[in-house]
Amino acid sequence: MSGEKRLRLGLGATGRECTHDDEFRRRYWIRTPSGHGPAGTIAVDTWPMGGALRVSSLYVHPVARRQGLASAALDTVYGACRAEGLHGFRLDTHWTWQSSVRYYLGRGLWTTSWKHSLGLARLSYLPRYEVREDGEELTLLVTGSSESVPLLAGRDGEWLRLRETEQYRSMPDRRDVVRLYARSTLALYLAVRGLPLVRGETEAARADRWCDIGEPEGLAYKIGIFECVAREDGWRVDSPYIDAAALTRLGRDSAARSPRSDRQVVARNPDAGPGMSAHYREITLPNDDSPEPS
Repeated sequence: MSGEKRLRLGLGATGRECTHDDEFRRRYWIRTPSGHGPAGTIAVDTWPMGGALRVSSLYVHPVARRQGLASAALDTVYGACRAEGLHGFRLDTHWTWQSSVRYYLGRGLWTTSWKHSLGLARLSYLPRYEVREDGEELTLLVTGSSESVPLLAGRDGEWLRLRETEQYRSMPDRRDVVRLYARSTLALYLAVRGLPLVRGETEAARADRWCDIGEPEGLAYKIGIFECVAREDGWRVDSPYIDAAALTRLGRDSAARSPRSDRQVVARNPDAGPGMSAHYREITLPNDDSPEPS
């Protein structure tokens, strides 16, 4: 019996909430406006960390994608968080799940971590942003500003050219979250477009200093680990990051030294269902034309 079938039998035909003992997470069915059965699931932790809740899983059935259900679910979670006085939500996804990475970036989530996987967030104290592309140059701007606020990046031969605007340099020298997450968010945009993340040999040698978050070389370092471990675990990796091959040795050496917690982020149980477990509440969401993650 497949994992999905076992899940459906456990939940019953209605998809409504059942009694369970998990006090730290609530699971919900995502239903279409027409109400023709559950179309997906979302799970949200109940224990806030840093003023935000964690979306621990999100899945939309393939036949129900491209209808805006995932977008509406995330908007509903964000609205509920703000109503409770929280800043918003955080979630994790894997570099090797490129459709999900691109979807969350398209939703305007900020990149807040790449320690064990890619951490993204929608938080009230982080402004909306947009990324404009001109050939092989990307500019990150804060929405509503007349100027390109923090960074301008582009290719310079085989290396990354990273230029800071005056507005970015005038930000406080302390560990300002917008200043920090602007660099990491732009780095992820560069990576999914196959543009360089490394500015030179000196910066490459220090890449492991930024293995949690920060400079673009840190993301290149972690991509090497993520992809190396995925291949070792038997997964096919179709990477858009063309410089990843140059960092294969770095990633392999790092993966050999990394704890198992790093290795687990790219491994999935092939017998598992859609990433959900136990029981769900019913939630009906409006429809729109936004894309859905895979």
